[in-house]
Amino acid sequence: MEGEDRWHQPPENTLASLRHGIEHFDGIEFDVRITADRQLVVHHDRDVSVPKFHLEGKPVWVEAWQLDDLVDFGFLAFDDLLDDPEVQRQWAENGKMGCIEIKRPHPKAPSGGGYFGRRQHNRHVAQAMQLAHEALDLRSIPIENTVFYAFHKGMPASAALAGTPRPWAALIPYIPPYGNRTTQRMQVFPQYLTTPFRRLVKRHQKQGSSMLPCAVEYFQSPTQHLPLGRSVGLHGGGRLRLNRERRGMPTYVWPARTDIEHSLLRAGLTGLTDKADPELTWLPSGHPRWRQPATQPLDEAQWARLEATSQENHLDLLAELNADTPTWAEADKSRRRMLVSEWKTAWNWPGEVEAILDSATEATPPRSAPRLIGHRGSGKTARPVLARHSR
Repeated sequence: MEGEDRWHQPPENTLASLRHGIEHFDGIEFDVRITADRQLVVHHDRDVSVPKFHLEGKPVWVEAWQLDDLVDFGFLAFDDLLDDPEVQRQWAENGKMGCIEIKRPHPKAPSGGGYFGRRQHNRHVAQAMQLAHEALDLRSIPIENTVFYAFHKGMPASAALAGTPRPWAALIPYIPPYGNRTTQRMQVFPQYLTTPFRRLVKRHQKQGSSMLPCAVEYFQSPTQHLPLGRSVGLHGGGRLRLNRERRGMPTYVWPARTDIEHSLLRAGLTGLTDKADPELTWLPSGHPRWRQPATQPLDEAQWARLEATSQENHLDLLAELNADTPTWAEADKSRRRMLVSEWKTAWNWPGEVEAILDSATEATPPRSAPRLIGHRGSGKTARPVLARHSR
């Protein structure tokens, strides 16, 4: 917004990226892997994402490296993320969400367990959950402010092995931890065709998932019509079916493209965004951008004002709403009750208003409240993630 220096996007999953994301949005999503010395590192790719000449004579897979050696390259230790004062303040005190994607190693990696090592796969994911939970617990990060998920068929078994009280979910359709983008898509496509939204919800509910991670393809044309069964959408009858089917189940959608971001939020969904530029205040859909719909929630009258304003006047209105709108932590009981009542009516939430209010903590809004989440902090970036050695 006005007064800020021109922003330059930091590399994904770095401290700068994650700190920016958790400050400007309702939370962050990031990836963790287990290193050879059984520590957690924040890293997405299977192979170490640096120029190839840095890896000559060294292991390719992240899981074969010691944490300190990865930190020397500039990658982020999970503990260092949690010890950052701004991240800790936002996550522990301001109700922000941390979505932690646990990455399985390539089957040929030292801890990969092979292509058919189901028990090893389950144990690996469970250990990542245990390590993360212990670190989060040590810093008093609220249980309701986190969720673990993974592209892992055995997620229910891993959650049981881990014994963590923190929420979790499986990512469906399942993408294996091997192959390239083309072969992975070939494996995912049949799963998508046979898993309409209604079946996706039921699978997650049957597994015990706390939330519903969902591909954006379910909500946009023409892909929304591909799965067998009735489609859902962000408008009209499709939106009614969407909220009737999910019955308030928190639904996290990726990628939340800027042209549909407003519609996602207004349909009661959470969006994972790759666009974190503070100067992005007017969306391609013709709406002002409200970046913290859960932790600084607008009521319906405020949303109506936002949707009625012009591009010429939107900055003044955003500044006014930002100054006048309390955060969820600051809101009094009457405002919280009004907000939950509006959300329950708009998105078909089950349960009574007072029960929903009782389930929310002092700083954390109800778990079904739509959020905007910074994907990998401030968005996905090009490969290699770290183009130069940090030392």
